[in-house]
This record gives sequence, C-alpha cells and structure tokens, in this order.
Amino acid sequence: MPQHSQYRYSVTIHTDDLAVVNCLRALSEYSQKIGNNRIPWGHTKDSDWKRDGKNVTFRFTSPEYRDCFITEAKRLLPARLWTETKRSDQDPARPTK
Repeated sequence: MPQHSQYRYSVTIHTDDLAVVNCLRALSEYSQKIGNNRIPWGHTKDSDWKRDGKNVTFRFTSPEYRDCFITEAKRLLPARLWTETKRSDQDPARPTK
C-alpha cells in the first residue's frame, strides 16, 4: 500500500461521454512522469464511472502532475464535454482487488 498512498493529489472529473473518460485515462498516464503511471487512473473502469454518477477521480504523486493533467485536458478536449468537480491533496489511491 505505501506506493498507492503516494498518489494522493486527486481531481474528480464529470463527463457524460465515455469516450472522454478513455481520453482522460490516457492523459493521466501521460501526465504522471515518474513511478507507476497506471495508478492515476485506477478505479475509473466504465462500471466505476456509471456507479459514481458519471464521475471519475484521478490521483497523482504531486500537484504539478495533477496540474499537467488538467492543462492537457483543457488543451485537447472541448470544455463542453467535461467539468472538474473536486480536488484534494489528501485523497490517496487504493490498490485494485
């Protein structure tokens, strides 16, 4: 668990478009420059997105990587397709079962 606990800088995104979720997964992997770059998009499966009211949360090891993720999302994805709904500096990732 120590590795996952380092990924505590989160951002939650709402989108009604599942294709956007897939793009966000790729952008989170791109934005996390060190460590395991798959952890940021853990628990963002299609079923998680549906269960969580079309929200997905991405977690990073630093606020800079989280900011990079948002910057890239703004640059590449139309603003009308997604909204940032929440940020936290104390929301650690958890391992998948």
